Amino acid sequence: MGGNLGCHRSIPKDPTDLSAGTRKFSAACNFGHILVNQERLNINTATEEELMTLPGVNRAVAQNIVRYRECIAGFKKVEDLALVSGIGAGKLEVIRLEICVSSRTGSSQHSPSSSLRKDLEPHLSCTGMNINTATPAQLMSIRGITDKLARNIVEYRTENGPFKSIEDLVRVNSINSSLLDKIRFQVFVERSRTPSTNTNGGLTTCTTKSQPSPTSFSLRSEDLDLPPGGPTRMLSLRPSVEPSSGMRDGKAVVRVATWNLQNCSCEKVNNPGVKEVVCMTLLENDIRLLAVQDLVDREALDKFCVELNQGLLASVRKWRGPRGVWKSSVSDKPTGLSNKGVSYSGFLWDSSSGIDLKNAFILESPVVNGNGKHPQTWPYLAHFVVGSTELTMVNVHLSAHSVPGAGESNGRNHNPDEVKARRLISTIQNTLKDERDLVVLGDFEMPPQSSELDQLRKAKLSPLVPPNMFTNISTRSPQGSLCLDNIWVSKSLKKRYAGHCQVVREGLTNPWIPDNWSWGGVASDHCPVMAEFFLDMVPKELRNGVAVVERGESMSKNER
Repeated sequence: MGGNLGCHRSIPKDPTDLSAGTRKFSAACNFGHILVNQERLNINTATEEELMTLPGVNRAVAQNIVRYRECIAGFKKVEDLALVSGIGAGKLEVIRLEICVSSRTGSSQHSPSSSLRKDLEPHLSCTGMNINTATPAQLMSIRGITDKLARNIVEYRTENGPFKSIEDLVRVNSINSSLLDKIRFQVFVERSRTPSTNTNGGLTTCTTKSQPSPTSFSLRSEDLDLPPGGPTRMLSLRPSVEPSSGMRDGKAVVRVATWNLQNCSCEKVNNPGVKEVVCMTLLENDIRLLAVQDLVDREALDKFCVELNQGLLASVRKWRGPRGVWKSSVSDKPTGLSNKGVSYSGFLWDSSSGIDLKNAFILESPVVNGNGKHPQTWPYLAHFVVGSTELTMVNVHLSAHSVPGAGESNGRNHNPDEVKARRLISTIQNTLKDERDLVVLGDFEMPPQSSELDQLRKAKLSPLVPPNMFTNISTRSPQGSLCLDNIWVSKSLKKRYAGHCQVVREGLTNPWIPDNWSWGGVASDHCPVMAEFFLDMVPKELRNGVAVVERGESMSKNER
């Protein structure tokens, strides 16, 4: 194809009138599924040749678009095109008015390029999951494949030999043509390779040297067990750390932390980059008890537990130290607001370290707003037994989103932060007068020297994070500029403080996390903040790096 195809000409309004314009199309082009919204090009069905008629799109970029489109099973919106290598935000603005996104039809046979797919399939530079080598755990990363279906695929493959084509999947029990169409663009068949239990995660790298597949960017080949549809040519690197001894100055310590995970939904946790950042941060920093804020879905926290306990990701599975046995507890009702609506708070802890949850509940304030309503920012309290110590944890999320009526009282306007802080502290003081070893931690949305938090000091609570230790982070400001998160401790617990408090900044980005129009973003705008305490730990027996939980143990109603 000549370079002239990179110069765009308008598409004739009548698809059959090819002489009315100079835009050249492949003979295999089916205009009925490409021309929508008058003259715009549907990037979900256009072939490479048709994509090359867009300004600045050459053969290599067109190939990137098609590969990325197949990995993600179709673009959901025009803006997704900016994530393709060679496009970016600048080029997207140039071609935005000439393209559109229309959903793929129910069967892939309507796609203009699908007529060639069957013949070319063995020779294509494939991306996605190789169904002839993937393990059940790897198959479950495909959208639409459950644990049962993954086992059925492997059983069929074992009994009948390698799949000869993607269409053979309909021979598997419980897989029909409808499901096949949904997963078609996430899988491929490589017939030249025999099935093996020692694979690179079912994924293959692209055979074209100039453009590796979206899964070839990452770690060594044996680490590639991530689902398709991610970034290109970026390394996912974790900090080089040794497992902690759990000791300081010859004494056992436990690390307690807080982390605002920022709009943490189930969809967000399903991003392998987010899951890796959170789980590996806990393991690498030996955090045993974590308070979490801003959970959009109550089930989201449990997904981290599953990953920590099962080790599906390569980095988690290959962690050299013990992973432990993790449990979670999430508030029954919302504890704050997020920009997606209400949010919940929760706790995540390693029960193999001798940490047990006694109870957990929301501290509902008796104080009402000026309009007679209760405030919508409530602390979440939990009593933990850590060895011989009963630890009272108060999880705080003073959301930056204002609560309706929060700034009004008796007809006068007040600072919403001051109002929320005053109600929070009043609730803590009224409820926790007799609590001895008390920790109040979370996202306070203000530095510790703020006058709104003076009553915490009057209650003889001390902040462990100084004002000059920033707790926010972004790719543009990796050192942060604000001190929003903190850990306040009671006078008795301050005596057990090991003198070590840290804001974790290493390993918080991942190539699979979007960052505006690019990749490599942070899992949250907040850093985890942790502190060490001298507490008598009674760890449970470990076998092969995983704690053994006795069969007689049962989860309390607060645990998930």
